[in-house]
Parts: sequence; structure tokens; C-alpha cells
Amino acid sequence: MSGNIFIHATNIHQGGGRALLDALLQTLDNKNKYVLSLDERMPVSLACANTAEIRRVSPSIISRLAAELWLSRTVSADDTVLCFGNLPPLFKLRGRVFVFVQNRYLIDDISTDKFPLNVRFRLFIERFWLLKKNGNVNEFIVQTPTMKHLLEGKIRSLMKIRVLPFVADPVGYTRSIKLSEEGSSAKDFSFFYVASGEPHKNHKLLLKAWRNLADQGLFPILFLTLDQSRFSELCKEIDFMRQQYSLNITNLDNLSHQDVLAFYKKVDALIYPSTFESFGLPLIEARQAGLPILAPELDYVRDLVDPEQTFDPASPISISRAVKQFIGVNQDPLSLMDATAFMASVLKRVE
Repeated sequence: MSGNIFIHATNIHQGGGRALLDALLQTLDNKNKYVLSLDERMPVSLACANTAEIRRVSPSIISRLAAELWLSRTVSADDTVLCFGNLPPLFKLRGRVFVFVQNRYLIDDISTDKFPLNVRFRLFIERFWLLKKNGNVNEFIVQTPTMKHLLEGKIRSLMKIRVLPFVADPVGYTRSIKLSEEGSSAKDFSFFYVASGEPHKNHKLLLKAWRNLADQGLFPILFLTLDQSRFSELCKEIDFMRQQYSLNITNLDNLSHQDVLAFYKKVDALIYPSTFESFGLPLIEARQAGLPILAPELDYVRDLVDPEQTFDPASPISISRAVKQFIGVNQDPLSLMDATAFMASVLKRVE
């Protein structure tokens, strides 16, 4: 590369961010000219100090604003900038800019009420900064598909987002999932959801999970017990989804209790995505019938049973993953790379 490579990490000095930054700094070589803007509390090796130009930034608002101003005045059109601390440059730069986002609090609608006031204020400022200054970025980089999805929802633009998971040493990483019996397929599995159609019963999210499975070529059977007269609109939506995406869903209408008890013996598992319950009788009944249970990781569930699979009831992806794991479909592991490969992948796009 003809230009300089700037690594801007003025707010990284502890935790996972420090571990990743340290791994990245250990890959620097003499083939490129590196300029590092680092928190003064971030240690560096002697080799790194001899390889790169290092500018130290104190952990104060004035120092960090000064570092942003220096960056805007120094970066040229041939340079590459990797902002490693979640935030875009405060000012528009002439070079190509990558931002590595690893703080979920900045892109997810997670309450910060339990944090100290100063941390809440900092997160508020950083969320605002990310939202308002993402136009100063050529490309965002995240570590997981979930983070990509969250970031896409936050910036709401056509900005390119790449998933480049890396750790200091990826050797030994695997995803341990017990496979089902050989020869079985998703169509061999049937799930039963005993519930009326009120919003907290979460049917719409369950439908999205089944569509997600269909998008992956998986079509497990789902039986529902919705009263078609009381919940006609929901039943129409189910019919539409079933026809549109070839979903294997059957509504048994409003079964009698005896019919419900009998039907437990005809399916492979109970799936129960309700977001809250005062009790949850189907959980008890399914266990009494010897059925495996897929249910949210929520207190009301754990009050009664220990499910075979749990999921986030607010995420159709989480529900579909629980179904996949239950039926024995392998979930592909992340394509982890080391810091050397990460840096090479970033720079490959700009050479």
C-alpha cells in the first residue's frame, strides 16, 4: 500500500476490546507504515513500539476531541483508517474509513437505567455520535450476524457492513451440537403450541421463526390451537404465510382439553414462545406426557420445568435456532480468523 494505515483506538484499554486490540497490534509489520492513536492506559509491546508511530491520548474529553481534529488534518486520500473503538470519526476524512463496532449497547435498544449516571451519559453521547456521524464511514465491521442485524437497524442506510469475527487464537473453536438420528429431516419433526391468540402468546414471532426455517430449506410441522372465530385476523395471517412460504403449519382450531391431552402423544415436542404466563399449564401437561419442551428462558418457565431447548422470545432467529438444534441440524460455526488474517482482509479491499 502506498498510504499510511491509521489505527484509531483512543477509548480502548480494558476488557475484550483490549484483548482484540492487543492481538491486532501484534500483527503489525514493516511492510506498511502504521500510525496508532491509543489510550495512554493501553500497553504495547516493544516490537509494536518499534514498528509503528504511536500517539498517546489521555482519557479526557478535550484530549479525545483533539485527537479527532488531528486525525482530520493528518489523513490523506491514500490512507486507510481503522477506527477500533466503535465510533466513526467526528470529522469527514479524506482516506478510506473502517469502523469496528463491538459494543452492543450502542446499537441495541437495551436499557441503561442500572448503570451509574456518568456511564449512562457517556453511552447516550456515543449512541448519538454513532447515529449522526455514520456518514463519515466507508464500511462498518462487526463480529457476528446478530451485531450486523442490529447495526443495520440502527444506521438505516445502505452502508456496507461486513462480518469479520476474529480472536487472538481461533484454534479449537467449534460449535458442539448433538446431531439427530441419521436419515432424519426437519419434516420428520412435529411441534405443538397449545395457546389462544392474545398478543403475549407471540404467534406472530413464531410465524417469523418458521419462515426463517423455510428460508433455510427446513419445514418442520407446527400444530396450533387457535379459535378461528375469535382470532380470525391472526388465522388469516397464518394462512397467508403458509401459502406464501410453503410453511408446514396446521391450525387444529379450538380443541377440547381431552383432545389436547390426546394430541400430546402424536407430536415430537411442545414449543411455547409465550412472553409471560401466570402458570403455563401446557408446560406441565407436556412434561407429564413425556414431551420435550422448547420454551423461553424466562422465570415463569423455570418455575415449572427445565426445557430441553430455550430461546429469546423476542427473536425469531433465536427460536429458529432452538428448533434447529432440537432436530439436529448443524449450525455452522463462525469463520474465525486471527488478527493477521483480519488485517489482511481489511486491507485487501483498499489496495
